[in-house]
Amino acid sequence: MKQLKRTIAIVCGGDSAEYNVSMRSAQGLYSFFDKERYNVYVVSVKGMDWHVNLNDGTTAPIDRNDFSFKENGKLVVFDYAYITIHGTPGENGIMQGYFELIHLPYSTSGVLVEAMTFDKFVLNQYLRSYGISVAESLLIRKGYEELVNDDEIEKCIGMPCFVKPATDGSSFGISKVKNKDQLAPAIRKAMMESDDVMVESFLEGTEISIGCYKTKEKSVVLPATEVVTKNEFFDYDAKYNGQVEEITPARIDKEIADRVAQITSHIYDILHCNGIIRIDYIISKEGKISMLEVNTTPGMTATSFIPQQIKAAGLNITDVLTEIVENQFH
Repeated sequence: MKQLKRTIAIVCGGDSAEYNVSMRSAQGLYSFFDKERYNVYVVSVKGMDWHVNLNDGTTAPIDRNDFSFKENGKLVVFDYAYITIHGTPGENGIMQGYFELIHLPYSTSGVLVEAMTFDKFVLNQYLRSYGISVAESLLIRKGYEELVNDDEIEKCIGMPCFVKPATDGSSFGISKVKNKDQLAPAIRKAMMESDDVMVESFLEGTEISIGCYKTKEKSVVLPATEVVTKNEFFDYDAKYNGQVEEITPARIDKEIADRVAQITSHIYDILHCNGIIRIDYIISKEGKISMLEVNTTPGMTATSFIPQQIKAAGLNITDVLTEIVENQFH
């Protein structure tokens, strides 16, 4: 008897400033999935508007009781959700909690890991306790700004430093601060994106980004991408508007590349990750490897880091996605 096709939802959109990037990732994923093997639908989630895009160009509402919908009068129930929302609710554990409640397998890590990796400050403190090198940082909460003064920040963190939203998926609201006078406006700017703001020491060095995924059969760490930008840092324009040079594999010597791969695999295991993650690092001139952040729903447009790295590894992205989906079913 012919094996029935699994039905997959590519869940995209979300309520963050990265809505458009998520929609682009969904298109990328849709093009990568094996349509011979799976029935694939794009499901857009924004606020309370949840709908599926049908092949005839129309949309159908999603029943949030069980994440089903009707197509031509027939009920369609999903077997699996591939989450590609950048920011809330797909990258902070909210969507994962919903899928746990309705018992639908999904592509990312669990609720706690998503919530923790979304909060950069919490993640840094957690991984530091496992011996992972991270930048010095402190947290400023909305309403409690007076608890930390500018002199203290300069003394603890040093200048230049970065001021960024602690809980936002992307590159909005980030400032590179070069002196004390720039702190207050930078903190205000970051607070427009998040109630928690992180002040982080500046790390000099080569920035790299590296993907990893594991299944019951194998552990794969992809070749790293080196990020070279003429901008002050890898900001939104550098990331999404092409103001950056991305070199895959990164121009780092083998010994460092091996160490980065080892640390990446270790972090994946510490956090009990699931699916594809991407970790960003800074490598100092002396060869010190410091983790910047863990991205559990990395961009999946054709030009994003992960598809680039999968290609550089000589792998086929369609096969990789099939491995990730099937890993939940056997």
